[in-house]
Amino acid sequence: MRIHTGEGKFTCQECGKSFYQAGNFAAHMRIHTGEKPFSCKQCGKSFSQKSNLDVHMRVHTREQPYTCEQCGKSFGQIQSFKAHMRIHTGEKPFSCKQCGKSFFQKPNLDVHMRVHTGEKPYTCEQCGKSFGQKQDLYIHMRIHTGEKPYTCTECGKSFPHISTLKHHMRIHTGEKPFACAQCGKSFTTKTSLKNHMNGHTGTIVFTCDQCGKSLTRKDTIKKHMKTHSREDRFRGSECGKGFKSKRSLNTHMKLHNGEQSPQH
Repeated sequence: MRIHTGEGKFTCQECGKSFYQAGNFAAHMRIHTGEKPFSCKQCGKSFSQKSNLDVHMRVHTREQPYTCEQCGKSFGQIQSFKAHMRIHTGEKPFSCKQCGKSFFQKPNLDVHMRVHTGEKPYTCEQCGKSFGQKQDLYIHMRIHTGEKPYTCTECGKSFPHISTLKHHMRIHTGEKPFACAQCGKSFTTKTSLKNHMNGHTGTIVFTCDQCGKSLTRKDTIKKHMKTHSREDRFRGSECGKGFKSKRSLNTHMKLHNGEQSPQH
């Protein structure tokens, strides 16, 4: 009858929450005590509830009991399965209170909120530039490493970003999907169309022919172009490693001087 009356037999003295069953009450108390009595025998990770351990074990057993009937994809956790189903239903239950944009999953909303808060927790150790998403930092690092993992199958030219390769491929296909609403002229990239539109509005923009970046001042675009053309002229006296800027060299030298621990 306590279910109907709302009366709880077991009440938490820490937060006031009540429970009808002793097992649920005991499991709840571990939130406050931090006790995690259920440990994985394969990796040692511990959990406060056995049900959480059971779900974790699927990482090792590869069991995926939840299967999508629409596309056949399987999942080990019910939460992941439910999140996946929103792709098919189009449901986006997590909305930004500031701009109204909606998302399939809460982690995506959390990342989006950094647009409004300005938070950039991922910082490049070579140049100090910060990013709101880890993936953006990973892509940025290719500037320093010189990595170009995306290669054109037509001419063999390589690019650091998949988007740049897609733009490049239009040279071979002749595709020009961006058309000017005023004169009808078409372009291979949105940036090129934007620059063209400035001709109608009277705004002058200078564009880097290496990466497509646009700047409004001629001296700024010249300075930017040097990042593509100049060699690594700042070299470390200890190891001879080269850098494009003195700031990057100084940051690197701290590793030799013991002022900074290397990241793995």
